[in-house]
Amino acid sequence: MQGSYLRFYVREGQRHHHQLAWEWLLEQANMLGIRGGSAFKAMAGFGRHRTLHEAQFFELAGDLAIEVEFIVTTDEANRLLALLHREKIQLFYAHIPARFGVINLDATDPPTLAEDP
Repeated sequence: MQGSYLRFYVREGQRHHHQLAWEWLLEQANMLGIRGGSAFKAMAGFGRHRTLHEAQFFELAGDLAIEVEFIVTTDEANRLLALLHREKIQLFYAHIPARFGVINLDATDPPTLAEDP
């Protein structure tokens, strides 16, 4: 199946509507009917402001990046991106073409998710 790989980067402590931004993103994607998403905490990194952040014992929470990713159809990507524009949430993202599927479908999987031969 053809679609997109969407990856979003938010600050660990970033909030939207009084909720952690990464949690809000996952919740919204779920409500839009997107089949799955994941959030990962960075160990270290820097962003567009060129400041290096690292996970250290004494560092306060909130400075590291959280990566939230989805593999979606074109329609799902368009709906999620439109929502983010309407919500005016500020985040960095990557939108990459992707081919995806499920190997060895079971009875609960829709046939459209079958892997391409």
